Amino acid sequence: MAPEPPLLTMSGITKSFPGVRALDGVDLEVQAGEVHCLLGQNGAGKSTLIKVLAGAHQPDDGAITWRSERVVLRSPIAAMRLGIATIYQELDLVEGLSVAENVFLGHEPTAAGFVVRGREARARAAALLKRLGHPEIDPARLVGDLSAAQQQIVSMARALSHDVRLIVMDEPSAALDPDEVDNLFRIVRDLTADGVAVVYISHRLEEIRTIGDRVTVLKDGRAVAVGLPAKATPTREVVALMTGRNVEYVFPDRPSGAGAARPSPVLTTEGLARDGEFAPLDLELRPGEIVGLAGLVGSGRSEILETVYGARKPSAGRVLVDGKPLKPGSVRAAVRAGLGLAPEERKAQALLMLESVTRNVSVSSMSRFSRGGWLDRSAERDAARKATRELSLRPDNPSVPVRTLSGGNQQKAVLARWLLRGCRVLLLDEPTRGVDVGARAELYAVIRRLADDGLAVLLVSSEVPEVLGLADRVLVLREGHVVHTAPARELDEHRVLDLVMEGSSVTSTTTGAPVTTEGSPTS
Repeated sequence: MAPEPPLLTMSGITKSFPGVRALDGVDLEVQAGEVHCLLGQNGAGKSTLIKVLAGAHQPDDGAITWRSERVVLRSPIAAMRLGIATIYQELDLVEGLSVAENVFLGHEPTAAGFVVRGREARARAAALLKRLGHPEIDPARLVGDLSAAQQQIVSMARALSHDVRLIVMDEPSAALDPDEVDNLFRIVRDLTADGVAVVYISHRLEEIRTIGDRVTVLKDGRAVAVGLPAKATPTREVVALMTGRNVEYVFPDRPSGAGAARPSPVLTTEGLARDGEFAPLDLELRPGEIVGLAGLVGSGRSEILETVYGARKPSAGRVLVDGKPLKPGSVRAAVRAGLGLAPEERKAQALLMLESVTRNVSVSSMSRFSRGGWLDRSAERDAARKATRELSLRPDNPSVPVRTLSGGNQQKAVLARWLLRGCRVLLLDEPTRGVDVGARAELYAVIRRLADDGLAVLLVSSEVPEVLGLADRVLVLREGHVVHTAPARELDEHRVLDLVMEGSSVTSTTTGAPVTTEGSPTS
């Protein structure tokens, strides 16, 4: 039998913006019912290509064939009408609307042609959420009240509310814990079993091997490999295609510390807790030390960081810096004491996307550049340039808008902000989310160097190998409780996942008693 023609063919797609050629003759071919993985470093052209496919960008040249017919996708609505849906990494949901309103936004159920059927919309949204394995999400709830993982599910439900034949998923697992990723893969397999094609974008190469059928690799706006078998292509080969060089997955060496005196703690928490989020936590963090928090999404990891930083007010306990207690729930007090936070959602919570790199780096230190009520822009720019150069931020031009930087360099801009501020405790929440393979190694080196220079680091990551590779000491969390504490070198990924999933050593929330596992003391 003759093979089925491709569902989608993109041939010779080019797209230029002022000063940059984002796509240079890219080809992509997707079959119905397959998972086609699109790989490449930040800046390789992935986002531009999927925006062309979504109708958000018009190509300068090239052709798009959909179901054997050449088409012109003049708008996202045109793409959606053909059956092409895109779920972006930065979810485009309306936080002030309900789940059901978001799911059917733009094609609401109506009566008499103009009255929105709210009850019908909620019922249909509930059916879609059940199909996605999340019947617990209330269709009437405001999207702004949902977690990042739940918002991702709502965005997927919105895509499925149309008669889609191809779904583009841009970093869909970035905000999901391992159980949620398994559920995501189940959803993808159900879709492909129904003949729906999925274009899957991820920086997590192990996911590609698990869920992908074929792989297309972009580098510098060109397709350097098209349609490689996902499971049969060695990871080393994929990385070499993406980066143009072989990249080993190694972390910077930890200092031995043999014979060195242990410095006094710079950060201490005493019985720190928030009702319903995490149980009383006693922690000591010393200069030059990286402590990692490992656990599933919802285990209290991010809530601990935000409470230490003063963004959340504790229900019990206190935070001390150099033995002096901080004012509870005060970010100002935390920053003045030398704490800095690089949050999970850097674009929404840390960066001024329309401002320059200079302003993003200097924003927490503006008083340094004020002269008689006037801002010394030259001093501000020079200080920002020095801080970014210390972190090898590229391009070496602090005047460019921060939105033009890759994910890795945007994260460096956040770190440079706290470097300029002279912070002594750095709180890192998912520091490499949305960062490509090559840039991750650079960030790992930067974080270790900052610690070696005396900075204390408290790290949260959903990727267990990242926690184990970067941290000196690891606290394993489950449902807000520390169930195990140990030096990172004494743990492996399987042991951490077992602890995270079983949680057999969790103490009662009413007693708040210290937790010990296999003789390891709590922090």
